[in-house]
Amino acid sequence: MSRFHLIAPSGYCINQQAAALGVQRLALQGHQVDNRDVITRRDQRFAGDDRERLNDLNALVALEGADIIVLPVRGGYGASRLLEMIDWPGLVRRQQSQPLLICGHSDFTAVQMGLLACGGVITFSGPMLAGNFGAPTLNDFTERHFWQALRQPELVVEWNGEGPRCHTQGTLWGGNLAMLVSLIGTPWLPAIEGGILVVEDINEHPFRVERMLLQLMHCGILARQKALVLGSFTSADPNEYDAGYNLNTMVEYLRKRLSIPVITGLAFGHEQETVTLPLGAHAILEHDKRTRLTLSGHPVLGA
Repeated sequence: MSRFHLIAPSGYCINQQAAALGVQRLALQGHQVDNRDVITRRDQRFAGDDRERLNDLNALVALEGADIIVLPVRGGYGASRLLEMIDWPGLVRRQQSQPLLICGHSDFTAVQMGLLACGGVITFSGPMLAGNFGAPTLNDFTERHFWQALRQPELVVEWNGEGPRCHTQGTLWGGNLAMLVSLIGTPWLPAIEGGILVVEDINEHPFRVERMLLQLMHCGILARQKALVLGSFTSADPNEYDAGYNLNTMVEYLRKRLSIPVITGLAFGHEQETVTLPLGAHAILEHDKRTRLTLSGHPVLGA
């Protein structure tokens, strides 16, 4: 069984019942769940004041033990406030000596990209406590892919993707699209050359998704990648004004503008069904009739 250490660097967990259910589920499976006090902590819309939320992250430097899974309670907003105060050198040293298995998504992407930019630290983009482990029904697909990612030194993810035939490799990176775009021009966006960029988002209309991807294109980031993989874009429904403009037409437009393959269909993001991906790992992307992503070089339990 594993040890989970909870952190809450972003928004207050409005759904306290979900967080409690997530803790209960993990405990019933035999896992140890530490630092539960962060679940109820609140300051305005945040999970505590900036000092408290910053301490969640900086305290990881001195967290004792091996094979610890660090799990945010939820996303929301708040990590951006902390970026210039995070002890990046300390966290990098900790990960080099005794890696924590850090998993999260959404607003937490800012911290994950900062770790990758400042020291090549690999983290996992995957489920969090309240939204996933505390869902009314724990998704079998999500749970299975979570443990596979944290246990298998070579991880294979397959899906029925759409896009041009391709076979390429590079560093896997990305996460929440809005958070990535918010880091452009800062020290916390990794300068990945020849990478495989995977992105997802929630509550962003297709034109907003397009605009953010065009920003990545205009500043030269997409041209430096080997491929772009699109995950889930939850609650991105078009309206009557769009007159047929939707995510599919947006993707086709991007394919005409980009010189790299754009592969779609990956269950990755804010949906209940999501894979867990090691950001910063080495990736081999193959797409023909199906899509296969082979990942290696990430920390695993019991290594």
